[in-house]
Amino acid sequence: MKEHIRSLLAQALAALRDEGDPALDPLPEIPVERSRGEGHGDFASPVALALARVARRKPREIAERIVARLPESPSIASVAIAGPGFINFSVAAEAFASVVRRILGEGAGFARPAFGEGRRVQVEFVSSNPTGPLHVGHGRGAAYGASVANLLEAAGYDVQREYYVNDAGRQMHILALSVWLRYLERRGQAVPFPSNGYRGEYVREIAAALDAELNAVRGAERERLVRDGGFAVDAETLMHGVPADEPDGGDKEAHVDALIARARSLLGAQRYDRVFALARETEVADIRRDLEEFGVTFDEWFSERSLVDAGDVGRAVERLRERGHVYEHEGALWFRSTAFGDEKDRVLVRENGESTYFASDVAYAANKFERGFERAIYVWGADHHGYIARVKAAVEALGYDRQAVEILIVQFAVLYRGGERVQMSTRSGEFVTLRELREEVGADAARFFYVMRRCEQHLDFDLELAKSQSSDNPVYYVQYAHARISSVLRQCAERGMVPGTGPEAALDTLAEAEPAALMRTLAKYPEVLENAARDLEPHQLVAYLRELATQLHGFYNAHTFLVADDMVRGARLSLAVATRTVLADGLALLGVSAPESM
Repeated sequence: MKEHIRSLLAQALAALRDEGDPALDPLPEIPVERSRGEGHGDFASPVALALARVARRKPREIAERIVARLPESPSIASVAIAGPGFINFSVAAEAFASVVRRILGEGAGFARPAFGEGRRVQVEFVSSNPTGPLHVGHGRGAAYGASVANLLEAAGYDVQREYYVNDAGRQMHILALSVWLRYLERRGQAVPFPSNGYRGEYVREIAAALDAELNAVRGAERERLVRDGGFAVDAETLMHGVPADEPDGGDKEAHVDALIARARSLLGAQRYDRVFALARETEVADIRRDLEEFGVTFDEWFSERSLVDAGDVGRAVERLRERGHVYEHEGALWFRSTAFGDEKDRVLVRENGESTYFASDVAYAANKFERGFERAIYVWGADHHGYIARVKAAVEALGYDRQAVEILIVQFAVLYRGGERVQMSTRSGEFVTLRELREEVGADAARFFYVMRRCEQHLDFDLELAKSQSSDNPVYYVQYAHARISSVLRQCAERGMVPGTGPEAALDTLAEAEPAALMRTLAKYPEVLENAARDLEPHQLVAYLRELATQLHGFYNAHTFLVADDMVRGARLSLAVATRTVLADGLALLGVSAPESM
């Protein structure tokens, strides 16, 4: 309807231009927005106000001239000028009824925007280090990223969903060390555990799997492997040359790095790599299973190590060098990111010759564009805010359009149970996992709650509210609207009534306030989807579904559906069925089920 009104205004302005008005050559942009508040019609345009300065006339006078030249339209019931010169449009009831007919005839596809035009876009989200189970903070990024991908796909983009597995960094080595030390504990060795090791129960479970794997090796080979292969190390041997840990007045970072070096030396490269791989494979599999049970799947699980192994990191650094954007300082290789808006330059290769995390980020960004994506969307946690400028700088320095990269920051979700905040720490092992949250409140409630607010806003997650079966629980309220309609249709069949639903229903008989309001809300759906997809804001869809559910419940409470009159019954049920279609579609885009009964 917005486009229809914009077309009518364009025709009126063209008529004024043809009459010789110089202010209308060329024709201006024509803004059309939904009216705010009752009594102002359905849509409004401030185009007359925008033209007032150029035309040197009062905006209300311009508005009157525009309205006088508007072509007639059966979709418009009336046009009025309000305030200083707003042009307000009231849409005809038949236009809203025609939207319902389209839903009944075409399904939810009637609302699909098509501005994506098949362009390839990648949405990379979650991408948590595989050093432990996903916790409730990761869940918000998962729900948000998945919903954004669904919205973009609905808007006509060719979307790829990707998880970037950070498996080449120091934290993964700390995890491998933690597993090895827990294995030694299982074998009766009283070895000290570093203060910044991973302490969760899942580490002990991986150690148990390592033990089982070694037990599968029999006889003298197993004895040799355990005795000489680093799987039977006492504390004195382990701590040889290792500096003190933080509790003893030492440096915890130097301590754990030295322990990692000892592990690699005592185990040997091949056996250390096996411990590393077991830890990685176990945690990636656990994360994948968690996300699938949360309704989140990926087209690609991309390994950071693959960038290193394939030489992509080195090639990306050389590309920056060839383009004149690197320099050497104090033995390290630096990227001149300040030339592209970053607050300081960034190290690519350390003095010891090892590439940095940032070098991998540069290679990964280049890889995205080399794979043919025209748009790359990163969904990061709030602790990565400082990385935005440097990644965009690298993209531009590599010769790509920095505007093609969008980095969305998802603030932390704070979990409350019984009114008390639950503390979380992955390393200490004291955290609520995404799996625990899903088991307690259900995937539907979690997915819905996670996207109720803008991603950059903090989210307080109330467990008691998410579990409640009342109208105060927003996801229950929306799902109940869908289930309520399904229940009415079942009752209709049980009574042997013909529902009479379909585009041919006498929707013009629905003149009461409640069905009229519901039809108006249904007509907003295409606009809501377009805005939510363009703005990458699933919360817009959440707000719409809550409004639609409110209108449906109001309609249901004010009118009896299963009446004797075939025409009235068919009209009311047809409107209800169209509403159910939109509710189900909107919920599906959010990854939430639409139950038939509750």
